[in-house]
Amino acid sequence: MFSFPYKFKGNLTEKQVFSIFILYICKTTLRGSQETEKADMEQHKQSVRIQKSIVNAAEKKLLVWLAERQPAWMTSDRMTFIGFLGAVVIALGYTLTNYHYTFLWLASLGFLINWYGDSLDGTLARVRHHQRPVYGFFIDHNVDCINESIMFVGVGLSPFVKLDIALLVLAAYLVLSIYVYINAHLKNEFKLTFAKMGPTEFRIIMILVNTLFIFIRPLREFRQDITLFGHSVQLGILDYIAVVILLFMVIIYLTSLFKDAREYARIDPLDKE
Repeated sequence: MFSFPYKFKGNLTEKQVFSIFILYICKTTLRGSQETEKADMEQHKQSVRIQKSIVNAAEKKLLVWLAERQPAWMTSDRMTFIGFLGAVVIALGYTLTNYHYTFLWLASLGFLINWYGDSLDGTLARVRHHQRPVYGFFIDHNVDCINESIMFVGVGLSPFVKLDIALLVLAAYLVLSIYVYINAHLKNEFKLTFAKMGPTEFRIIMILVNTLFIFIRPLREFRQDITLFGHSVQLGILDYIAVVILLFMVIIYLTSLFKDAREYARIDPLDKE
């Protein structure tokens, strides 16, 4: 049975009792909301970034050096927007290769712009001690998904990669991202790299591939006809590279999924007695 925690002297009208009760409910609800918000803030603050990529050590020093030299008007939000512009430039560069392959230079420039904005937004906040873990997490990773969608669609609109293959790689990337976000919530662990490969390594590989395609004509013109489910399909070098990336992400996802599922089953068993 509900017990009202306050005692009053004298007689109160029903209207006064009701008003006091409503104020009590509002105060209790607000306190609970504030405690929940505080707990969520603490959870995001404690999430451990796991980044063990090949270039991580050197990249971290470079990013701190760049962040320390940014003008006062440059903010993390503006860096995030620069990363978004980089994704648009990447997509534009690949799409324009339908007119001339040298637009691959534009796509490579887009990767540099995207790296600059996407990598420096968080670093800038940490260097200036302006971290906003909840807002930053929300904005950064929503924009990341938008950026990747733009980039993969742009690649799929080029003459070098079939759109359906590019979209399959995008789907695998988004599924892997969801896995990372779930783990960030459940065990305060934000994994940025897999098999020592992260976004920066991917950008470096794509810039190298673009450069090879510009200077080596047989790579651009290579086509192979294969039969898939009774249909003839013509694949190029970048199609095969995209399929390899797709398989890599699927294997990483499934391996990590089953490993973590066993761990969570141990932490949260069916029989808890």
